[in-house]
Amino acid sequence: MSIPHRPAARLAGLALAALLCAPAAPASAQAASYRLDPVHTRVLVAISHAGFSDALGTVSGSQGTLSFDPDDWRSAQVDITVPLARIDFGDADWNKAVQAGNLLDVKDHPQARFVSSRIEPVDATHFIAHGALTLHGVTREVALDVRFNQLKRHPLPPFRRTAGFSATTTLSRAAFGIDAWKSVIGDTVTLRIQAEATRSGKADLDTPDAASEPVEAPEADAAAAAAESAAQAAADAAAETAETAEPAASPDPAPHPPKPTP
Repeated sequence: MSIPHRPAARLAGLALAALLCAPAAPASAQAASYRLDPVHTRVLVAISHAGFSDALGTVSGSQGTLSFDPDDWRSAQVDITVPLARIDFGDADWNKAVQAGNLLDVKDHPQARFVSSRIEPVDATHFIAHGALTLHGVTREVALDVRFNQLKRHPLPPFRRTAGFSATTTLSRAAFGIDAWKSVIGDTVTLRIQAEATRSGKADLDTPDAASEPVEAPEADAAAAAAESAAQAAADAAAETAETAEPAASPDPAPHPPKPTP
């Protein structure tokens, strides 16, 4: 028995096969990966000290990755790790007490980690990063209020494209199982974050703004300044020599011829 020709069914089958074999589209065609700069990234911790003042500590050396498209913040992803052993309240004994087992317990929990789950854009330079914060072995949902400062080629070698961010959030230390010294240490912790991240991959010399922005080489600037200084010194010396030199003697007037004797 012959099978009737069914062009519509055949076309549908081909379309389904093409759909199944096609590669998945990336989350954002313009998204780029950036690596956190541990030198220019700081986490400021503020917490009440018995109601008298806010104790301030800083943490340096954070590491992590960011992937984002500044034209579509919804596709952004953040994964950051903070080394709690580097927290500094400005006093060695105080630092030791904060890192002890009844508070941060850095021996068993040396790091805090934030991984974003959803980015909520507010405007072109402001978004909320929702995600999971793991601290003291406990994971809780938090939201970071993030301001996007700028994205451009860094003015110093190796001229990498650099992004800058400022972020804030508040959390309860008791929610993470850190509840010692309630009468002395407040429960609400305020975090203020300043972060810079550089684009992964090769140096950023071929981006559009690299052609429009002058390359500021410190060595060239120093050489130009030295040459200018030397030229100015030579000019000053010449002027001083001219001022102190004795004026040249004026030539004697020509003698008058003697009058003839009558």
